[in-house]
Amino acid sequence: MTVNGEVSFWWRSLGGPPTPRPALPGSTDADVCIVGAGYTGLWTAYYLKRLQPDLRIVVLEQRFAGFGASGRNGGWLTNSVTGGRARYATTHGRDAAKAQQRALNATVDEVIAVTAAEGIDADIVKGGELTVARTPAQLERLRAFVAAEAEWPATDLELLDADATAARVAVDGSLAGAWHPHCARIHPAKLVRGLADAVERLGVVIREDTHVRDIVPGRAETAHGTVRATHVLRATEGFTADLRGEHRTWLPMNSSMIATKPLPAAAWDSIGWDGRATLGDMAHVYMYAQRTADDRIAFGGRGVPYRYGSRVDTDGTTQDRTIAALTSLLRGFFPAAADVPIDHAWSGVLGVPRDWSATVVHDPATGLGWAGGYVGTGVTATNLAGRTLADLVLGRDTELTRLPWVGHRAKNWEVEPLRWTAVQAIYGAYRAADRAEASGSSSRTSGFARVADAIAGEH
Repeated sequence: MTVNGEVSFWWRSLGGPPTPRPALPGSTDADVCIVGAGYTGLWTAYYLKRLQPDLRIVVLEQRFAGFGASGRNGGWLTNSVTGGRARYATTHGRDAAKAQQRALNATVDEVIAVTAAEGIDADIVKGGELTVARTPAQLERLRAFVAAEAEWPATDLELLDADATAARVAVDGSLAGAWHPHCARIHPAKLVRGLADAVERLGVVIREDTHVRDIVPGRAETAHGTVRATHVLRATEGFTADLRGEHRTWLPMNSSMIATKPLPAAAWDSIGWDGRATLGDMAHVYMYAQRTADDRIAFGGRGVPYRYGSRVDTDGTTQDRTIAALTSLLRGFFPAAADVPIDHAWSGVLGVPRDWSATVVHDPATGLGWAGGYVGTGVTATNLAGRTLADLVLGRDTELTRLPWVGHRAKNWEVEPLRWTAVQAIYGAYRAADRAEASGSSSRTSGFARVADAIAGEH
């Protein structure tokens, strides 16, 4: 029987969600208060303490460290620039866009280095990222994507024919693939659990079961008391809409995953996947997957993309039709896994700004700061954001504080029901495009996708 919810398979594989640390016992003072104990908040605390050990840092978390996307994601430590480099080239120039890409490449290795230094075993294998095309239209987009990436340094993308693609991962029906080396597979919950332990060893105080009701200059207010701090940093990603005054800041986009039981050796002989590359495709409603350390397939994609009023799921509970759709897609990719049961299904939310571009902000006048809006690329971007926020808080002028995402602000999302209508239209059109392209009758991208791009503001 498939387990549904219970936060995620990743936490279940560690014996279930952890017992929360004690809640805030009352009002207190700190130098820095961080709201949210996911990757962004914990990395920020880690680097602040490394740079200035005498800082008093309190991290507030409404459930437990890693309850949100940090403990539910697909486990891709990859170099993607959220929103694309072209935006930064337009606003800050081509050199700035190059700097953002190089910084993310280096961040993949930074995370790997810190986990080794801190003794965090997060099942990390740097096997690169493989993207496959399974229809003629996807193939044309893949070729165009590789050609466009070749115009930029440090992307290191290789176009693979069908045979070379199958040699890495034998996805049924693959026509071609693209691979780059700047990606590692991880176990998300092992990383966030280890990171929380590491910041506590440095002297950071983490208070869980503590819901923050309001963030204003100089303090974070909770039912348990107020944390007064010179700097108050918001690191709430997909849960940002729950905060007072932030309901339209970032849209909580839903993403869902399933994990199989461990596959038998015969199935892996057929599939391959020996290099442990992460796996994606060129569909409009794209999938993402990894081969886990215990030889399962963890496979994700969009289910119900958005719940009216920016509501979020209950502890990862996923709709039956989403589980069925992901299961069908997984078995279409991997016929050798057709008889392997689905062990677990779960969902989570990621933060989506209106312009689909991530940001890092700190206002020295008020002490308020935030980072996020990663649109699903946060496993790597959170580390870069944490290092950048640490430099901004400490007033350091560094290469990181000069990156083009620093200070970026997007307009708010529309009010309901316009917000819900827009997201339904975007993903309805993308799904229609994928269905049209699956017929294989044309190598052109479906017109439905162009409609979706226009609504989303992608072009």
